[in-house]
Amino acid sequence: MDVRGVPSAALMERAGVHAATLVDGMTADGPRRVLVVAGGGDNGGDARIVARCLRSWGQEVRLIETSADARSGLLTRDRVLAEPAGDLTDAQLDAAVRSADVVVDGMLGTGASGALRGQIARVARLLQEARSGDGRRPLVVALDVPTGVDADTGAVVEHAVRATATIAFGWPKLGTLLFPARALAGRIVSVEIGFPPLAPEGEAGSPPTFTWSALDGDWARGALPRRDPDTHKNAAGPVLVVAGSEGMAGAAILAGRAALRSGAGYLRVASVSSNRNAVQAALPEAVWVDRADTQALDDALAASRAVVVGPGVGLGADAREVVDRVLGGGADAGVPSVVDADALTLLADGDPRGGDVLTPHPGEAARLLGTDPAAVQADRLGSLERLRERTGAVVLLKGRPSLVAGRHRRLDPTGSSDLATAGVGDVLAGTIGAQIARGADPEDAACLGLWLTSAAARIAGKGAGLQSADLPEYLPAALAEARAGGRPSGPGSAHDPARDPWVTLDLPIPASGEPGA
Repeated sequence: MDVRGVPSAALMERAGVHAATLVDGMTADGPRRVLVVAGGGDNGGDARIVARCLRSWGQEVRLIETSADARSGLLTRDRVLAEPAGDLTDAQLDAAVRSADVVVDGMLGTGASGALRGQIARVARLLQEARSGDGRRPLVVALDVPTGVDADTGAVVEHAVRATATIAFGWPKLGTLLFPARALAGRIVSVEIGFPPLAPEGEAGSPPTFTWSALDGDWARGALPRRDPDTHKNAAGPVLVVAGSEGMAGAAILAGRAALRSGAGYLRVASVSSNRNAVQAALPEAVWVDRADTQALDDALAASRAVVVGPGVGLGADAREVVDRVLGGGADAGVPSVVDADALTLLADGDPRGGDVLTPHPGEAARLLGTDPAAVQADRLGSLERLRERTGAVVLLKGRPSLVAGRHRRLDPTGSSDLATAGVGDVLAGTIGAQIARGADPEDAACLGLWLTSAAARIAGKGAGLQSADLPEYLPAALAEARAGGRPSGPGSAHDPARDPWVTLDLPIPASGEPGA
């Protein structure tokens, strides 16, 4: 508004009309009772426009205000009679909430933080109690962010509103993509409301240093490496996987299979000699390398375009020697490295600036930062920045959502708790290594690996029964979806893409979200 000259009223009107259109679509089976709860400021203004539109389109609308400002009557154009929440008893408010089919939450917007107070706390508490039964009625639609959610950090306060869907204006707010807020946001539908394109970096109105991006199929299609029509196995992406100690052949197998299934043309696996039979039986395409044979290891590294080091590699002196040799030799040979699992622990005990892509879970991140996992989880965004600064690498901090820091800041909004099973990190590391070997730069490769494994889990459709060994089998389908620019799908779409081209993102309710929402 200040730099590009877009009037606030224009943005608000477009936001309210688009939100009303989506809410109206949720009630397509006939008129329903809609309760709109509006506060002051722009978020309340959006809500009042929603109330005005729905009433004019034939819905039965009741507007209750937790606060008001000078614009309130103008925005509704006096066509909806607003009721101050303070004029209603708890019993009357409770009846209004419980009798509604849909509640539109426009009490607090993106600038709010801290505990809920006054009429907002009162309404939020009654709404929470109303939905504590079967969780189905009323449907709750939040505007931009559910009341009680911090739009920047994802923190939530007592009695924060649990939404069935959140309609985000312009772009989703980062906090709604982070837990615990993600579990309260429900389905997230982002609508275009007239924001001008971001100005080029360095110009007035340009974005902050790090603007977050959410990965989707369109991004994956643009970043995915393509094979030349006249390629051969060595040109298609040779990968070296250095993984597996005594009794840990599975880690090498998972990483290697993922590399092959996600497009690597040539695979070498370096492990301890006792793992040879298991690895060669599971990966007949792979070339075996005894990791104790330093010349063979050096030759394998020199012949590869990417090296994945760490899954199950061990923490002993011999493992440290192998990891140091691979990372030092890889750097000298210009071979990008993906450092995972045990190699991260070994890296934490020495110089942490030893890899190109690091893929720590919270425990490994804590070791790299010299703190504890609880501290990492309490400030995931800050921990990511500290890891990036401390290691100088592209950092993929695993979690839900997983976060990536390199030149840019990216996250995967589609990750599922189905991926919370042993061995998935090995699959992820192998997938990233394959994308580097195929020609992606390390940052794009990390993001592609993240998106592809999430897509594979969704396509598998096994829910909590997903095993890490299942994932590689679905990576070819994930690659095909990426080539088609596919988007994740989910139940209960609130819009018709052909009718509503202004919908720019539609994320389903998280797999572990509210049952029956």
